[in-house]
Amino acid sequence: MATVKFEEALARLEAIVAELERGELPLDDSMRIFEEGVKLSKTCLKILEDAEHRVEILVKDKDGKKRARPFDLEGGAGPGENGGEGEA
Repeated sequence: MATVKFEEALARLEAIVAELERGELPLDDSMRIFEEGVKLSKTCLKILEDAEHRVEILVKDKDGKKRARPFDLEGGAGPGENGGEGEA
C-alpha cells in the first residue's frame, strides 16, 4: 500500500466535502465518496497523532520527562531561553 501524504489526503477530503455539499450526486455516488472521506479522515488523524508523538519525543528532557516549553514562532526560543539578550 502506498503511503498517503497528509496534504494530499486533506485536499481530497476537502474536495469530497465540497462535492457532497453541492448535493448533485446520486445517493450511491454520495455514499461511495462519503466512505472514502471517512477513510481519509481516519488517515489524517493517524498521521497527526504520529506527528504529535514524534514531537513529544523531541521535547523530552534528559530524564525522559516531557517539559512544557513555550514555543515562539518567530525565533523558536521561549521566553528566558536567551536571557533576554538582544531585545531592545
